Amino acid sequence: MNVRFDPVDRLRGTVAAAPDKSLSHRAAMFGAMAQDPVRVTGYLMAEDTISTLNAMRALGALVEERGDELVIRGVGLREPREVDGLIDVGNAGTLMRLLPGWLAAQEGRSWTFDGDASIRKRPVDRVAAPLREMGGVIEARDDRFPPFTVRGARLRGIEYALPVASAQVKSCVLMAGMLADGTTTVVEPVPSRDHTERMLAAAGVSIVRSGSRITVPQADELELDALVVPGDPSSAAFMLAAGVLVPGSRLVVTNCGANWTRTGFMRIAQRMGAVVVGDFEPVPAGDVAIPTSEPLTDIDVTAGPLVGTTVEADEVPLAIDELPLVALLACFAEGETVVRGAEELRFKESDRIEAVVTGLRGLGADIEGTPDGFVVQGTGGLRGGVIESHGDHRLAMLGAIAGMASLEGVEVVGMETAAVSYPGFQDDIAGLLTS
Repeated sequence: MNVRFDPVDRLRGTVAAAPDKSLSHRAAMFGAMAQDPVRVTGYLMAEDTISTLNAMRALGALVEERGDELVIRGVGLREPREVDGLIDVGNAGTLMRLLPGWLAAQEGRSWTFDGDASIRKRPVDRVAAPLREMGGVIEARDDRFPPFTVRGARLRGIEYALPVASAQVKSCVLMAGMLADGTTTVVEPVPSRDHTERMLAAAGVSIVRSGSRITVPQADELELDALVVPGDPSSAAFMLAAGVLVPGSRLVVTNCGANWTRTGFMRIAQRMGAVVVGDFEPVPAGDVAIPTSEPLTDIDVTAGPLVGTTVEADEVPLAIDELPLVALLACFAEGETVVRGAEELRFKESDRIEAVVTGLRGLGADIEGTPDGFVVQGTGGLRGGVIESHGDHRLAMLGAIAGMASLEGVEVVGMETAAVSYPGFQDDIAGLLTS
C-alpha cells in the first residue's frame, strides 16, 4: 500500500503513546511462565505482539481478552507443551530471540521456529551460542538462520560476556538461567534496555545487578499478578520527531514510558537543540537495586532549530530503534551528525543503515553510510520524493514524518508495515492535523 504524506503547516494537540512493544512481548511470555493467572493492561495489539500471544497459546497458555485487559493463565516455568508443527514468529525478532531461552531448558521436548521472509534473514547465532554453552541444543539453517529447532536439555548456569550489547540476547540468557542449575551471570559491554530484569524482579526472582553484571539464580516459579504496559518510547519518538521538524508545531505525548534505558533518543534530540520536555527517569550514577516497575511521563515537544551531534557506541543500545530518526533530524540540522557503533542496525527487519541512507538520499539528504553507522551533512531540510519501506515498520513511519516536514511531500511504498508495531499511527497523525 502506497500512501502519500504532503507537507503540513503545523501539528497541534495531544496523543497517547502507543503501547510498548518490547514490554508487551515480555508480558505475554512471563504471563505464560507464571503459575497463577496474570492480568495485563494496555497490551499492544499489533502484528508482532499478536504473534507472541499466538505462540503462548500454542505452548498451552490460555489468553482471554477482556477489553483493554488480557488474562493469561500460564503453564508454569516447566510445563510448556510441544507444538504440532511450527512456532510461527511472523516478523517478531524479539519473540524469536527470547523464547528459546525458556524452551531450551525443557528436557525431552523440542520446538521448531520459523517466520516470514524477513525473519529468515535475521541471525539467531547470538542466542544459540550462550544457550549451547549452557548445554542447550539449537539446530539452525546454515547454523545461523531460521528455521531452527530448540531441543530441550538440562542446562547449567554460566557467566556470559555479551560480545555486543543486546537486550534480546541478555533476556534469552537470563530466562534460561532461571531454569538452569546454579546461577547465571550476563556481563554487558554497555547498558541495554532492562525490561526483563525489572519484570523478573517484580515476579519475585532474586535478580541482582552489580556494575555491568546481572546475575539470576534458578527459580521455582514466577509470582506475577498484574502488569501494566506503558506507552512505547520508540513509537512516541516518531511523534516527537514530527513535532520537532514541522514548523509551528506543539505536541503533548501522554502515558509514555520513561525508563532511562529507553529514552536515549530523547537525550540525543535534546542535545541537538530539540525542545523535548518530560519527567524522564535519570541515568543512575552507580549501582542501584533493580526497579520492579516502569516509570511514566507526559512529553511536551515544540518545533525549533537543530544542530548536528555525534552519537557514540555506548549510546546506541539505548536508542537502537530510533537511530533512523536521528538521521532524519540531522537532515534538518546545522552541521554534521555522525552515528558510530551501530552495526546492529544491519540485522533488523532490513539492513537499516543501507535502507535509511538510500531512502533519505532519495529525498534529497546529504548522507553517507559507514560500516557501523552513517554521516549526515545538515542541509536544513529535505526535498521529498518516494521512499521504500522494505517491509520495515520503522522505515515506513520515518518516510511519513519526512513527508510532512519536506518541501514537496513523500510517497511511502509499503506503509502497511507500520502495523507491525504501531497500527494506529496514521490515525494519530490525522488527529494532530485537525486539532
